[in-house]
Amino acid sequence: MLGVGVGAQPADWETALGSDFLDVADGGLLRRDYGLVELSFQEEDGTWPCYGVGVQVHRLRRDTEGSVPAALRGAYGLFAPSARFEDLASAIIGLGCTIAPEPDEDGTTGDIHRYRVPESGVRIFVRADEDAPGQTGEVRSLSLSPGWWREES
Repeated sequence: MLGVGVGAQPADWETALGSDFLDVADGGLLRRDYGLVELSFQEEDGTWPCYGVGVQVHRLRRDTEGSVPAALRGAYGLFAPSARFEDLASAIIGLGCTIAPEPDEDGTTGDIHRYRVPESGVRIFVRADEDAPGQTGEVRSLSLSPGWWREES
C-alpha cells in the first residue's frame, strides 16, 4: 500500500499514510488505526515489523472522507461507501488469483462469510445478514497476515 506492507516499520507507514492515527500498545504488540486501514506490529529485537494489515471497509458507510487517510485519497481518489463482494471477486480473479470459501468450522458465522485468496494470504469478510437490508453481499473487511493465513500444503 503506497510502497509499504507487511514487514515495514511504524515510521515507514507514517511516512506513507501520515500522522493522523491512533496507536494502541499492549506489551510487545501495537495496533495502529488509520480508520479504513488498521496495522498490527510486534516488537522483535528492538524493531516493530508490521505483521498484519486490515482494511475496514464497513467504516466507509459512516464517513467516506474521514475514514480514508488523505494519502490514499490523493493516490486513488474518492472511495465509495461500500464494496460488493462480486465486484471484488471479479477483480481478484481477473488478476489470475482464486477465491475459496472458508469452511464453516473455521470461523464463518451466519451473518459473516469468510473467503480466502490463497495466492496472497488475504481473507475477505462478507456480510450475509438477511436482517441488514442492502448490506448482504457487501465486503465488511479484508485482512492480510501471511504468517497466520498461509495456505497449508
